[in-house]
Amino acid sequence: MNVCVVGLGYMGLPTALLLAKAGCDVFGFDIVREKVDNLNQGILPFDESGMDELFTSAKDRFRAFSDLETIPDVDVFLIAVPTPFSKDKTCDLKYVESATESITHLIRPGSLVILESTVRPGTTVDVVRPLLEKSGLKAGQDFSLAYVSEKAIPGNTIIEMVNNDRIIGGIDDKSCERTKELYQKFVKGDIFLTSCTMAETAKLVENAYRDVNIAFANELVRICEPLGIDTWEVIKLANKHPRVDVHLPGPGVGGHCIAVDPWFLVQGVDADSSRLVRVARDINDSAPGYVFGLLKKIIAKNNIQSPRIGILGVAYKKNVDDARSTPSEDIISLCGSEGWNVMIHDPYVTDFPHKISKDISDVIRNSDVLVIITDHDDYRKVDFSGSVVLDTRNMEIKAKEYHVLGARE
Repeated sequence: MNVCVVGLGYMGLPTALLLAKAGCDVFGFDIVREKVDNLNQGILPFDESGMDELFTSAKDRFRAFSDLETIPDVDVFLIAVPTPFSKDKTCDLKYVESATESITHLIRPGSLVILESTVRPGTTVDVVRPLLEKSGLKAGQDFSLAYVSEKAIPGNTIIEMVNNDRIIGGIDDKSCERTKELYQKFVKGDIFLTSCTMAETAKLVENAYRDVNIAFANELVRICEPLGIDTWEVIKLANKHPRVDVHLPGPGVGGHCIAVDPWFLVQGVDADSSRLVRVARDINDSAPGYVFGLLKKIIAKNNIQSPRIGILGVAYKKNVDDARSTPSEDIISLCGSEGWNVMIHDPYVTDFPHKISKDISDVIRNSDVLVIITDHDDYRKVDFSGSVVLDTRNMEIKAKEYHVLGARE
């Protein structure tokens, strides 16, 4: 089976390699020529656990292209392009539309087209299908069309892609079954079949649920503070209940899923019908400002003039190099608005709007207050005994003066 994967990013590339390892001939397409050239030379575009080994096992059946017209005839087109978050908090479908239009003249009777990008409900049926049918072929009659929601997190992507359950939404039963047959080549988890819009919505609900739960934890910080009690201990005790699973508070929510998908879910839905989701987003978006307020109190307490702030961690989660929508950006910006000098350290991230120091000793030495934003395991090995630290992740480190978000002072 010949498969063309359109978009070789965090999800598209691992999917392409897993299909190649499973015996498909996979042709990856990406508009970034440098990425394509590097892949064909064996150079991976990002770090991910197990990717080197996967690439080695799949490279004989995988090749990257920057021109769709040079790709051989394929049986399956899989679209895995980004869906940017617009300024008006809606799903920007420009890359999905562009990718779809680029393959419209390439589909043939019997083709299978799969959309994997995270999109607002109804996109496969209302946007992708009409674009593909400009070919003169009809979905469900001449070609198959499906939506598959990916479930993976950076740092554990390959394991989760293989072992997690999958939801496949098809335009008809045949589309579902054909897509299931493809994914069963590497997916060990259960596969559930439904409609396209149901699968799109379920994907967004998964992350909206997590966002609401985190917002509850972040609100608990503000409830517990005037009570003089430790939020982390409250959550720990509440979670002793067999049917309670409160998430943990933090400096905000980042990444391209939890911070974004709730807005895609409520797109086009009036505010009165989606109040909880919207309020949760507001709470989590305000978390960096709350952390900044704590930082100002620490600075005032220590009577620090012209503060020098060390930001530790800009990845949105620990032990990865992904800084998309990181709450660190807001905190750095707030520090800058006060005219404070800011130094930044992250052991993994290299692509970031601000300069990142790789010498944590230098950052510690030249900072009055250190703010731990990302709980990288590397920071557990650092000597903070001479530092004033604001820890937003409760890493339980030893410092000269130690403040924890949500903990009793």
